[in-house]
Amino acid sequence: MVSSAADLSGTWMGSVTTGRRNTIVDFAFRFEQKDAALTGKAYLDYGAVPILKGIIEGDKISFEIVAREQNGNEISESVFKFTGTAKDGEIELTRDRQEMRNAVNSSAAFVRQSTPLTFKVKRLP
Repeated sequence: MVSSAADLSGTWMGSVTTGRRNTIVDFAFRFEQKDAALTGKAYLDYGAVPILKGIIEGDKISFEIVAREQNGNEISESVFKFTGTAKDGEIELTRDRQEMRNAVNSSAAFVRQSTPLTFKVKRLP
């Protein structure tokens, strides 16, 4: 059981520079914690998606989101897993793509290799 001092409920934001073009990727989450369960939303460029399978164990955090992505005329859904550690008022998270599937034909799932991305978020006051 997580003590109230470790409650991660609230809005958390951060960004990271990545890729050959030094693209800035922003991250925003609204976490709602009840004991060891974590729910809420992740805010993406096109809107908000629910946080799924969220768990907090001590200072460790993990959750998943399903994000829609468009590449040309193809629309796909990617399952991203986030894992990390809460420490000193920050959460260091690593995002890793677990699966990608065609948004029209959801039974056609495949894994698309991607490099995990590590970044930090801080709670907004």
